[in-house]
Amino acid sequence: MSAPHEPLWSIGELAERAGATVKTVRFYSDRGLLPEAARSSGGHRRYGPPALERLRLIRSLRGLGLPLPAVRRVLEDEDAAGPVLETAVDSRLRELGDELRTLRWRAAALELVRDCPPDRRAGRLRLLGALSTPPSTAPLARFWRAWLPARMPARATAAFLEVAVPQPPDAPRPDQVLAFARLHAMTTAPCPDGRRPQPDVHRVAGARGAALLYAGLAEAFALAAAPVRRAQDPRPGEALDAYVAAYASAYGSRDTRGFRRLLADRLAAEARLDRYWELAAVVLSEPGGPAQPTPGSADDWLRAALRQDNAAAA
Repeated sequence: MSAPHEPLWSIGELAERAGATVKTVRFYSDRGLLPEAARSSGGHRRYGPPALERLRLIRSLRGLGLPLPAVRRVLEDEDAAGPVLETAVDSRLRELGDELRTLRWRAAALELVRDCPPDRRAGRLRLLGALSTPPSTAPLARFWRAWLPARMPARATAAFLEVAVPQPPDAPRPDQVLAFARLHAMTTAPCPDGRRPQPDVHRVAGARGAALLYAGLAEAFALAAAPVRRAQDPRPGEALDAYVAAYASAYGSRDTRGFRRLLADRLAAEARLDRYWELAAVVLSEPGGPAQPTPGSADDWLRAALRQDNAAAA
């Protein structure tokens, strides 16, 4: 109800004062968001100053993109500028972040199609058509779960996936969109025998040995990351020692000169995923910045360091 001597306005007068349309006022009023101060003798709605303030607040919230349920929760809160509003704004910010990320991926994909030679556009469109926008990393994770030894502990698997699966950038360049699309195509392509080729060490080590192997490799790759980033030549040292120790633990052996020679031969005969790591490096790259190390580039550096170490000891 209105206070004594409080002005009362018709729906049209309220709309005019708020700079809104009568249809807008009626919409919010029908949904119980605008308080009526009274009704005329003919049953027409009458509104007072609280309704004008409420209408201005509603339009501000709607202008920020808040949905009606969130607007209602804010209006029902005793403190209109309190935690309910803060929660609603945070939620909307997250939604906008997701929308902006989607738009950036679409824009980069459109640039990729526009700028490629006409005879390649059909192929690019097929690659891009298989991706969600922004893309999911789930196919890449499934690829690696099939690659890793069966029954490997969940914690070890999760730790490996964290470094092996590149996260799509929020604002990608066209070349990063293409690289991720090719990664998606590579990891979803069927294998002739139904399973990815795997290193021989997986079979030898078993689940427990594989967990030790990948924990040790993670340490070795972390140690090799700095020299890889600085493009330093491979060399023996702490990183190589950790690398060899990881394989020695998996094979149930010790780090000896003979084992290092044997390991180099075994690694040379292993199945490789070079193309995966090349594409992953593009996805992770920064314009004009140093190459970002990947498990693949760190492994290449460490293998070269192992060969150099063996040659020096021969």
